[in-house]
Amino acid sequence: MQQVFLNLVNNALDVIGEAGEVHLHVERSGLGVEVRIQDDGPGIPATDLGRLFDPFFSTKNGAKCHSGLGLAICRDIMGSLGGRIGVTSAVGQGTTFTLWFRRDPRG
Repeated sequence: MQQVFLNLVNNALDVIGEAGEVHLHVERSGLGVEVRIQDDGPGIPATDLGRLFDPFFSTKNGAKCHSGLGLAICRDIMGSLGGRIGVTSAVGQGTTFTLWFRRDPRG
């Protein structure tokens, strides 16, 4: 879980700039816990949303260019924990990653 949170928060910090904000929301949801990591950055174009979790796909350019493995790894970790990850975003309005964890990961 630490790797998932570290990756998502670092991604948000990379895009928000000095005046931006990142918010974490935690609440019960059904038989689990939902965590939303929300930023007020530039958002992600709809054409890229379906590819975000693909290995080697990255929206980062220039000095912040990365391997494109972070979100694919997050998806795999969440699956191994019996959870899931999703994303919503709109250009100019920011991005929200939603994590859902079972309250009891053993069952």
